[in-house]
Amino acid sequence: MSVGKLYLVPTPIGNLGDITYRAVELLNSVDKILAEDTRTTRVLLNHYGIKTRLESFHQHNEHGKLKPIIQELIDGTIIAQVSDAGTPGISDPGFLLARACLKQNIPIEVLPGATAFIPALIKSGFALHQFRFEGFLPQKKGRQTRILALSNNPDTTCFYESPHKIIKSLEQLAVVCDPKRRISISREISKKFEETVTGYIIDVLNHYKHHPAKGEFVVVLEGCNIKEEEEERSETNHSL
Repeated sequence: MSVGKLYLVPTPIGNLGDITYRAVELLNSVDKILAEDTRTTRVLLNHYGIKTRLESFHQHNEHGKLKPIIQELIDGTIIAQVSDAGTPGISDPGFLLARACLKQNIPIEVLPGATAFIPALIKSGFALHQFRFEGFLPQKKGRQTRILALSNNPDTTCFYESPHKIIKSLEQLAVVCDPKRRISISREISKKFEETVTGYIIDVLNHYKHHPAKGEFVVVLEGCNIKEEEEERSETNHSL
């Protein structure tokens, strides 16, 4: 019997129409789908009429389920792994299983598809010849150290933030960053109430203090070397 295969399949971050034809075909054809939250994934599967067997696999049970799933793959099972939204392994479960498969020489294929931070980066209008992705910042230990590091980073930096932490992050950045440092925050990407707010950190902070918002935030911080970029913007405006 030949060994099985693991597919990491991106799912829509909001609009169900953003899944690829290939992803739908694959989710229909595999033996089993591993889902971060089966209730969330079931909505997607029902929308496309996919009847494939579904099993939970998330950060709270992945260590216990890892060994039997690897054995299934060794025995020839074809498995797809999805997260609630976006690409598995990017600030979501996926890395642990992929690493275990590589150690066992089990084939892995990652499909291209939806992720939240790329649209947010592009919509910011900041320099993208080099950028840094931070995922989620530390909740407590090491958080202030990371914030300070971001303030000194010359490259555009992107990270995810939750609704109850967004004000705190903006306040911390406002303390350590230059007053002219800009930030761009996107939320509800691809959904009906998609919103992007871009401006100086203090102005964006005041916006969210007066207009609290829900959803997962994608924060894009301009690099600290903004003098050169301001000169470029000035030259561009003069040439128009």
